[in-house]
Amino acid sequence: MAISMSKKKSRLPKRVEAKELTFSDSILPKFLYRIPTALLLLILLFLWSSSTTIISGNIVHVCLSSRKLNNLYCLSAGTQPNFEIPISLINNGSVNVDIESSTKEVVDVVLDNLPVLENKIAQDRDEEVANAVKVVEEQLTLHRSWVRDTNHATCDGRGIFVYELPPKFNKDLVAQCGDMIPWVDFCKFFSNGALGEPITKLGKGWYQTHQYSLEPIFHARVLKHPCRVYNENEAKLFYVPFYGGLDILRWHFKNVSNDVKDTLALDLVKWLESQRPWVRNSGKDHVFVLGKISWDFRRKSSSSWGTRLLELDQMQNPMKLLIERQPWHINDIGVPHPTHFHPHSDDDIIAWQLKIIRSNRRSLVSFAGAARPGAPENIRSVLIKQCTLADNGRCRFLNCSSSGCDQPEMVIELFMESEFCLQPPGDSPTRKSVFDSLVSGCIPVLFDPFTAYYQYPWHLPQDHDRYSVFIDQEEVREMKMNVVERLMKIPVRERDDMRRYIVYELLPGLLYGDSSSELEKFQDAFSVTMNNLLERVSRFE
Repeated sequence: MAISMSKKKSRLPKRVEAKELTFSDSILPKFLYRIPTALLLLILLFLWSSSTTIISGNIVHVCLSSRKLNNLYCLSAGTQPNFEIPISLINNGSVNVDIESSTKEVVDVVLDNLPVLENKIAQDRDEEVANAVKVVEEQLTLHRSWVRDTNHATCDGRGIFVYELPPKFNKDLVAQCGDMIPWVDFCKFFSNGALGEPITKLGKGWYQTHQYSLEPIFHARVLKHPCRVYNENEAKLFYVPFYGGLDILRWHFKNVSNDVKDTLALDLVKWLESQRPWVRNSGKDHVFVLGKISWDFRRKSSSSWGTRLLELDQMQNPMKLLIERQPWHINDIGVPHPTHFHPHSDDDIIAWQLKIIRSNRRSLVSFAGAARPGAPENIRSVLIKQCTLADNGRCRFLNCSSSGCDQPEMVIELFMESEFCLQPPGDSPTRKSVFDSLVSGCIPVLFDPFTAYYQYPWHLPQDHDRYSVFIDQEEVREMKMNVVERLMKIPVRERDDMRRYIVYELLPGLLYGDSSSELEKFQDAFSVTMNNLLERVSRFE
């Protein structure tokens, strides 16, 4: 017999005041002593604690909160093929309990009261999700407090020291590009300072940049930063150019042990512990840039995916810049995914702004992506169906499962011709496509707050209505919302205002200029990040 517990999906939660669960005084004494130990333990567990399961694509975050301990514990994993959730009690949303026939009367009483119990659990879950979101929002508020008020930071007493790491931690990883993934030659993506090969069809500054190229791109820029110092005693910020994402990438599809996957991370920590600046402040003034999502660096003991770099005790103090942050870690800071546009000058940005603001947006909606047949909770299949059935060609679907998105110019041109771009979660909450759509002047439609709102406090404003449309994915999943019809109701004036804000206010700060960029009027994503990092370490001297 199965006792089914409903699951709350990731959405903007409403605060729900939990009510105390009470059974009738006349019922409780009669059956409590007759409940089998396993069943009683299960019931007490749910009475004592509450759990939240957040699912976005193949990424699963299971959070258990004890009201007695007033603490939130989360297990997170995902993105790997054939991933098995390492929690034995979860089985399609049900908890299975073997029950002896002699206890049938007791079970009947429990089941009679099950609606009350389920209601209590649902209320507790809503409350704990709200509390978890409150923690995330408080972290983002703190992150935003480090934002520099001035456009350009001065280097007075704000030196940046770049470690000269042994080549095995960065250069040697790039050299393995030909063998990194069996079916892809990564070497072409590491040309032109890791920007990739030029895309002449899109114009000056456009490249075949891979979504996991952030580490070498950032490294090249830091080496030329005007605040760089060569004397560690003159530095406030210490940059560690470890290409941890590439280290993970080379093991993704090879049959090696977890010990092998962790070797380089452990070697790095050992190396850093021999450096005086690291020892002096326990790494608190150090920063890492990691070009994959946080979950890939937080491997749990029951998994074989990724490394445990960010689970190491020594890695808790440093700041970590990631394309997707772990929402419960204050030192994880989200930075934009690298797009295909890397301007060299202010004129390059201005020319692109003029081009996309004048673009003929002949489609109301577009979606570039693929279904997730192995993830039934994912809303992509619903969106694809709604898009393809829309009248008068209002929605255009570019199927990425058939290599339709391998050519960046096809995606960018689609976005340039669309008013709105659908951005549902994929293998994890965030999407590079969100930044591709913003750079193309296409208003992103988001379905999960973890896709952008809880990720990028230095590069996206707190008022997300200024640059995006939010639709609760639960409404889409339950067929309560036709997304195309919803977007048709947004007035043209409102769309135009949002697009102007995206193009003229947000766009420059979402780009990574080329390695020799000469931007003066604008701050790009790299400059915004470095200025705020320097502000942060200056406040914690």
